[in-house]
Amino acid sequence: MATMTEPATAPAEQVRPGRRSEANGRAESRTKVTLYWLGGTLAALVFLVPLVWSVLRSFQSNDAIVATTPSLSDLMTFTGENFRSLFTGDADIVRAVGNSLVVAVSTAVLTAVLATLAGYGFGRFRFRGRNVLFGLVVVTMMVPFQAIITPLYLQMNAMGLTDSRLGLVLFYSTVNLPFGVFVMRNAFESIPSEIEDSARVDGAGTMRSLVSVLRPMLVPGMATSALYAFLASWTEFLGALTFLTDDRKYTLPLSLVNLQSGAYGAVNFGYLVAGAVVAMIPCVILYVALQRFYVAGLASGAVKG
Repeated sequence: MATMTEPATAPAEQVRPGRRSEANGRAESRTKVTLYWLGGTLAALVFLVPLVWSVLRSFQSNDAIVATTPSLSDLMTFTGENFRSLFTGDADIVRAVGNSLVVAVSTAVLTAVLATLAGYGFGRFRFRGRNVLFGLVVVTMMVPFQAIITPLYLQMNAMGLTDSRLGLVLFYSTVNLPFGVFVMRNAFESIPSEIEDSARVDGAGTMRSLVSVLRPMLVPGMATSALYAFLASWTEFLGALTFLTDDRKYTLPLSLVNLQSGAYGAVNFGYLVAGAVVAMIPCVILYVALQRFYVAGLASGAVKG
């Protein structure tokens, strides 16, 4: 006797959980993307709002800046008088900017070159006490230069390097070199030694391999060392105040402090804000231009060594 069989419902029951999990996955993905954009937007606002506010205030008059309760018309009135007076007045900001550029660029280049050579030695050569020496280099990163500025001044004064831009470059390079060595040593450790061995088989020497073969892979580390040294020397104040006495060699931070102390007349906060914006411009341009190298260099230092 034939019996009627019920239609199979198992496939339908199996499809429904799959569709549900797929929908849950899409919802979870959308949630992650939303949280990512929300967090990124908030982080960007934290950094951008002070910068934008400083730029806007630099185009306002001194009366509007120092007013306790500025009116809306004062906040919406913009002028370039602060920058015009800053560069054409007695403050000599143009010379100060030039001094800062010379010192900062020289420090960045010297630090990157020395850090690359030292990192090559620590990363490629195996010798007794290598880890101990590298540990000492890392330990010096935890010693603030303010703690040793007096013996440094005495030593540089004995060498005739005080009140000199060259002496200031050597001082900044010495202070920033440990971080550069740390980054470059990790950069060399992340590159397989077989690449250099192949270059030597083809007849390339040590310097040839370093310049022609390894250099493209070392760009992130070198950019990180150079950018860090540039930013540190561009905005540094205490060392420049200690080693420089001739106002014609003053860097930008020293000239801005002279403005604040009234060395060039009454304190004008419009000039100060405009000077801060001028000091900010090279930092922002360099960081944006070298950001991907900077992040890659820091990431290599975080996972190696």
